[in-house]
Amino acid sequence: MKKTKLIGVGISLSVLTSTLLYATNGDNLIAVGAKSRGMGGTGIAISHGAESTLVNPALITTVKSTEVSFGGTVFMPDMSASMGQAPYYDSDADINVIPEVSIAHKINDNWFVGIGMWGTAGMGVDYRNAHRDAMDSGNMGMITNLQLMQFGVPIAYKNSGFSVALTPLLQYGALDINYNDFSGNSNGTGIAQDLNFGYSIGATYDFSTLEVEGLTVGFVYKSKIDMDYSNQLSIATKPFVDFGIFPQAMGDNLEQPAEIGIGIAYVMSQHTFAFDYRQVQWSEAKGYQDFGWTDQDVYAFGYEYTQDEWALRLGYNYAEHPIGEAPSGPQVIAPGSYAMAGGNALNLFNLLGFPATSEDHYTVGGTYNMSESFSIDLAYVYAPKTTTTMNTIVGVNPMNGDMYTGPSTVEHTESSFSFQLTYSF
Repeated sequence: MKKTKLIGVGISLSVLTSTLLYATNGDNLIAVGAKSRGMGGTGIAISHGAESTLVNPALITTVKSTEVSFGGTVFMPDMSASMGQAPYYDSDADINVIPEVSIAHKINDNWFVGIGMWGTAGMGVDYRNAHRDAMDSGNMGMITNLQLMQFGVPIAYKNSGFSVALTPLLQYGALDINYNDFSGNSNGTGIAQDLNFGYSIGATYDFSTLEVEGLTVGFVYKSKIDMDYSNQLSIATKPFVDFGIFPQAMGDNLEQPAEIGIGIAYVMSQHTFAFDYRQVQWSEAKGYQDFGWTDQDVYAFGYEYTQDEWALRLGYNYAEHPIGEAPSGPQVIAPGSYAMAGGNALNLFNLLGFPATSEDHYTVGGTYNMSESFSIDLAYVYAPKTTTTMNTIVGVNPMNGDMYTGPSTVEHTESSFSFQLTYSF
């Protein structure tokens, strides 16, 4: 019965999320709502109304009564990869839709409550149409599809300039991995799904109560959420003895990592300046530890100018990609270690299947207030091309006969357009 319910949830969410979700800070979006995306992903210390449910729930304490925001992001990734001496092939996963809905309600002067559902993270490639022959694996025909969606109910408390909030989270995840190994064997069992719980906490302080007008600081923490995708990673990373390309099979847990962040915002007349810093702890998350991902420092800068019925936003977001190159080569023969004997295969797995390599993001956005209760929010995000190369060794390991494919490279560009409607009553 549990499996049946999960399949039903998956079908319902798939209608909303289209095909593949893509992300830009590892497998996380730089932000979900249109206002935050237009300001480089900032939102820990600057309120975006009901949309703050998705960033720092302590900031829903700025709504005057009830506010509803709903919309989505059309994501347009451009991914191309070359394995060894083979030509570049483009991934066919090049357009995706990511939804978001958030509601915030003021109960009284101290207590606020909200609800939200949003696509938060994911990634994927589709090289099924890449050419294959005896000398060209066609990027191994790699297909990956990771989708994550969260449902949360924040409860916030405000007293003078201090606000704090707790959000219990329910996360739905779906993962599918399929590729052809060097022997031509297909590795994959179809999509696997899971549900699990986590939480986020947020806090802000408005220094206006201390006669420091316009200054706000914020803090947010998101817990790990462990997901178990049956027969996905364990099948995809079959060891050598089972005709795979890895030294040993990984477990099937792929844990969404914990995050911690701080932010500061300053409002000066019609101008708002915001800065957020977040650390995403990939190195401590199950699955990503085996992937060799490192912790990621995310820096976001945002600016907003308001005038009568409209607002203009600009932003920049930077995070060095978390994919670390595992050592590989003829001198590395230790069995059972991904950081050693599996280095070559692991690097291929990351570059072809999980290429979370975007780093710089330039953003622009705006709001137009159609009336006192209704507004339209827009945002555009562009991530210029990154080129990542791993596995520089070519040849055969004389100790065990393993083949080394030589340099493999992925080129990654992204653009996205976000649209949101906000209604207050």
